[in-house]
Amino acid sequence: MSPPSWTEMFRVFGRIGVLSFGGPAAQISVMHKELVEDRPWLSEDSFLRGLSFCMLLPGPEAMQLATYTGWRMRGTAGGLLAGLLFVLPGAAVIAALVWLYAQYGTLPAVQSAFLGVKAAVVVIILQALRRLAGKALNHPLDWALAGFGFAALFLFNLPFPLVVLAAACIGLLRKDGSTGDPAHSAPARNGSTLRTIAVWGGLWLLPLIALSLSGAGFLADIGWFFSKLAVVTFGGAYAVLAYISQTVVSQFGWITAGQMIDALGLAETTPGPLILVTQFVAMLSGLTKGGSGLFLAAGAVALWATFMPCFLWIFAAAPYVERIAAHPRLGMALKAVTATVAGVILNLSVWFMMHVTFAGTQVIEAGILHMPVPVWSSINSTAVLLVLLAPLAAWAVRGNMLLLLAVMAAAGLAIAEFPFAIS
Repeated sequence: MSPPSWTEMFRVFGRIGVLSFGGPAAQISVMHKELVEDRPWLSEDSFLRGLSFCMLLPGPEAMQLATYTGWRMRGTAGGLLAGLLFVLPGAAVIAALVWLYAQYGTLPAVQSAFLGVKAAVVVIILQALRRLAGKALNHPLDWALAGFGFAALFLFNLPFPLVVLAAACIGLLRKDGSTGDPAHSAPARNGSTLRTIAVWGGLWLLPLIALSLSGAGFLADIGWFFSKLAVVTFGGAYAVLAYISQTVVSQFGWITAGQMIDALGLAETTPGPLILVTQFVAMLSGLTKGGSGLFLAAGAVALWATFMPCFLWIFAAAPYVERIAAHPRLGMALKAVTATVAGVILNLSVWFMMHVTFAGTQVIEAGILHMPVPVWSSINSTAVLLVLLAPLAAWAVRGNMLLLLAVMAAAGLAIAEFPFAIS
């Protein structure tokens, strides 16, 4: 099949970027619908292999999956287009929200509208999770691995890299089988890979070195701190949110604890990866320290430091994905990771739904058990009502996601304005 045109690529990946609310589980669901179900750009197996590959990398897995799928269709330029279109809509919304937040505070009307959006995302996640599980889990061992992935993260809070490594080791012990499609993988030559690392590594690090040498201390600190996060963020942004919060509030003093909580809440409700919270922190800090000029510069540096490494990981490693999958042993290891990722997505889905419908959570600890549970007294009845309305709205709009998000945002606003709104 011939690759899609640039116009089609721009339209579809732009649509994915605008619709990518709700964190990685929802974003992966949107990409699956757009790229696998609605048009034959990727096979189910290719999408799942790409997803498993991106789960192995540090950084936001959904953004990297978009970049990888763009790379498969149109090479480096396609990957760059897809990755940028996934990030830029959310980055624009974050910039506007930071400015409004600095002027008007917590923006209750915006939060009410986004509560409706979150309720819609719950439905989108559940629908896609069912479809993905049906495709990825074809053997009793696959189901067991998915259960292992969910339990390891949700019940025991095990390190994400350890969970993936264990799944890969289990896959290596399975019977040989070739699952990849090397015909769709670019030739992977050592010289080419080293050049890719040198080019994209230079694009990432040289501007930060220049900032340090120029004496731009605040901007350099932002760049190096968020670059470090880009290297260690395995398992998505949720894995390092506590570290980000503690460092930017207590160590650097860039923002207050209350501002950090608001930053997380607003970042969760915008399109794009949750790690855009780094942009929110940087821009709010820059606005406080130096006005509109530093506001824009700090946001640009944060975006550069956070996402340039993602392009490096993808463009350096993507040519090897299908070759790995075609290797009998390594292919089974990747297939085991794919099955485990289904459980990882279930964990993200439960986490998201819990935080939509409850204002507070707590952790039950007993031995190795480390399980988050809702604080039942903190239930958000308005959110529950919106979650119950969302399936009806999804049925009414017949699967039109953009219309569903708009309808539920309006419902969130209407319920918040109703004089007898449920509290």
